[in-house]
Amino acid sequence: MTDSKQRERPLAQGQIEELRQRIDKIDRQLVGLLNDRARSAMEIGSLKHGLGIQVYQPNREGDVLRQVRVTSAGPLSDEAMTRLFEQIIDEVRRLEDEGKEDSDN
Repeated sequence: MTDSKQRERPLAQGQIEELRQRIDKIDRQLVGLLNDRARSAMEIGSLKHGLGIQVYQPNREGDVLRQVRVTSAGPLSDEAMTRLFEQIIDEVRRLEDEGKEDSDN
């Protein structure tokens, strides 16, 4: 290995560590935001149940997914963002359904 490569290695390793720390911070923020989103959706679910409205509303989900695609500037593709948000929506809908079951008992 050349001297310049040996000098670059610690620098690159330091950059990797900095980027990993940045990712860890972003992950903590994402977890908080996802839980905030879930709490809000659960409140909506509770209101829907009280009003006798269906939890599953495909038009609203379509609106959310369209907004995600419009908002995203990449590098994740529209398809990738859609898949991620479909999973988020599915998990939150499951929570809404559990809330309905709890209120039915």
